[in-house]
This record gives sequence, structure tokens and C-alpha cells, in this order.
Amino acid sequence: MHSWALVFPLLLRLLAAALLCAAPARAATVDESPLQQQVRRFAATAAPEQKATRVVVEVGTLDPRLRLAPCDEVQPYLPPNARMWGRTRIGVRCLRGPTRWSVFLPVTVKVFAKALVATRALPVGSTLVEGDLAQAEVDLAEEAAAALIRPELAVGRTLARPLDAGRSVRTTHLQPRQWFAAGDTVQVVAQGSGFSISGEGQALTPGNEGQPARIRTESGRILTAEPVGERRAEVKL
Repeated sequence: MHSWALVFPLLLRLLAAALLCAAPARAATVDESPLQQQVRRFAATAAPEQKATRVVVEVGTLDPRLRLAPCDEVQPYLPPNARMWGRTRIGVRCLRGPTRWSVFLPVTVKVFAKALVATRALPVGSTLVEGDLAQAEVDLAEEAAAALIRPELAVGRTLARPLDAGRSVRTTHLQPRQWFAAGDTVQVVAQGSGFSISGEGQALTPGNEGQPARIRTESGRILTAEPVGERRAEVKL
């Protein structure tokens, strides 16, 4: 008999045959079930490589009223389009047993690393200076927006939303930069697989960060490009 058969029968009697009802993710405790421990190990190995000081995996619990047929071999897996980052889920399926089943456990993956935090509460419209920022350990996966790591990416920028003291500075906290204005001469770089072509054009619309801009090339062709720097835009081919 497979080695997992000695570990999981007691747990599997707590699961449902056709329906899974999971509680929110929680921190690890000494009372974690064998299935939760296996899911935790799987999540740790499946997490993407990051320059992190530490990674914490919190595995959710299952409704104790649920029951599922015994299984001799279970396997955790990552569902399609899921990733080991922030709030996610891991599937567990029965590979060998009288009844095949597949259920999901909620998981929260916290990835801690040094990043910028606010040294004081800052209102909307504040222009960030060096004294407003400090390095601290933050959970990079706590929000979908990327955390800013280097001060030069934030100093001089204006806040689009308020920032609490000690809060991680995210890209969404900052107002988009305008890399060029309508009418400016812009360098346009067209990038393809293994090649890059550059030229100049005239911006027909402002080049705001994160928004496409329309540019007329020297030949008269109108392109849609992504503003990426001071009077610079890129076209993906």
C-alpha cells in the first residue's frame, strides 16, 4: 500500500464527496492536519523564486462537516492560471481509491523582502522626498500592485492616494508620469523577436505612463506606442 495511505484516511473522512467548502486561510498551528502540512510543503516548493528574506505559507481549513471517500494516494497540484503569490488556492485530488475526487484548499503565500515604506502619514497630492521614505521588510504579495524597492523610483513623484505611516509604497500610490506632451518629437523603438528598429515621430497625444499614445512617424504612418521614458515610446511587433 502507498505510504500516504497511513497518513490521510482520518483526514479524508472529514471531506465531502462532491462539494468542498473551505474557510479563510489562517496561520499555521501545531494542530494542522496532515493534508494541510502536505499542501504547505507543495506550496513552498511551487512558489516562484524571489529575492526574499522569508516566505510564509498559510493554509486554510476545511469544513469539518464534509466527508469524502477514503483514498490510498492523494496529490496536491496547482490549478490552471493560479500562482503561489498572495491569496490563491491549491487543488488536492485522489489518484488511487474507490472514488476519484478533487478538492481545493485556500492558501496565502506571503513573500517578505526589503522595500520602501512611508515614514509618516502622507495625504493625496504630496510630493515624495527622501525623508518620507525608509527601507523595511514588507509582504511583496500583499497587494497586486508592485512594491517599490529603490528610492529613485519614488522621490519626486506625487501621490495619487493617501499613504499611511509604515505602509508599503506601491506603484498605484503614485500619479502616472507624463513622459512627453502632444506635439513633442519622440524617439520610437520598434522591438520584435531578435531585432530592434528606432526612429523619430511626432506625438499626437500625451505620453502618459501606463496609457497608449498615438505617434506619427516621419513617413506619415500613425502608430500606437507605449510611453516608457522621457520622450521615448516603444512598439511591440
